[in-house]
Amino acid sequence: MRIGHGYDVHRLVPDRRLVLCGENVPYERGLLGHSDADVAVHALMDAVLGALALGDIGHLFPDSDLKYKDADSMLLLGEVIGIMREKGFTLGNADITIIAEKPKLAPYIEKMRGNLAAAFGCGVGRISVKATTEEGLGLGGAGIGANAVVLLESIAE
Repeated sequence: MRIGHGYDVHRLVPDRRLVLCGENVPYERGLLGHSDADVAVHALMDAVLGALALGDIGHLFPDSDLKYKDADSMLLLGEVIGIMREKGFTLGNADITIIAEKPKLAPYIEKMRGNLAAAFGCGVGRISVKATTEEGLGLGGAGIGANAVVLLESIAE
């Protein structure tokens, strides 16, 4: 078994759509980034890559490469999952915490879990997505952050 942790944060800006765990979340601002800036998926990818001791997504998908401009993070996650499988691992479980003052994310959590479970080809019982605020202390509404922890299990032959 291997454990990995990932963290990401992006600034909220006007004229961008808000995408979290592959789900479009209606809101007046979206996350600024080279790709679609899906902080939850970015943290998840970093957790998987960390468990495999392969660095982070900046190394694999550099923001200096124009082919990743406005990239769908769920497609990038698919590439990371492919690497995970090539290395002989499968997902035991994933636990993601999204940190946002606004918008309220509770109505979208089950869809987010489903999106991630479909990407990994596993049941939603292996995917936890939670949302919390920082009570106006940390990001204070200027951005959204996410933490992710994964447990990878070696594929038995």
